Amino acid sequence: MADSLQKWVGRNRPPRVQITYDVEIGDAIEKKELPFVVGLLADLSEIRDSKPKLRDRRFVEIDRDNFNEVMAKISPKVGVKIPDVLKGDGELKIDLEFRKFDDFHPESIVKQVPRLEKLLLARQYLRDLVAKLDGNDELNTVLSEIAASQDEVKKLKTEALRERKVLPEKRTREQKSSDAGKK
Repeated sequence: MADSLQKWVGRNRPPRVQITYDVEIGDAIEKKELPFVVGLLADLSEIRDSKPKLRDRRFVEIDRDNFNEVMAKISPKVGVKIPDVLKGDGELKIDLEFRKFDDFHPESIVKQVPRLEKLLLARQYLRDLVAKLDGNDELNTVLSEIAASQDEVKKLKTEALRERKVLPEKRTREQKSSDAGKK
């Protein structure tokens, strides 16, 4: 006889919540287990018009094995306005979308907000620079001298701005030439 799904789950993934009660059947006392089921109603999409009526909707079973698949299908979104503390004035509108469990990690959320992603990238560059400075006294001395000289700082700023304008153009030209070479 084939085992029921409930027995299979009990052997392979025992539930964390087990509710039992004692039942008297004749002279014997039997333990009966109540199934623990949670139903969650949530408005996870921003689209208001295309949703079916509540009575026509069906529950979706979610577990650790199909979580990413269900999330991709539902594709929950949230749009919020927060104070713009980077510029110091106004509000910043943020639209976040969650398609898998990893999208809830702080780094994934930051990557969905372009201004925060730039700050994260700058932080990573600074972390890399600090790692390179560790134990490299010569580089540390050169960078300290540059930072102390206002002329050098201005020179580096103009050079960086020039590179920022030139690099995207170089990349697009290189991509076009590599795409042409593939054909």
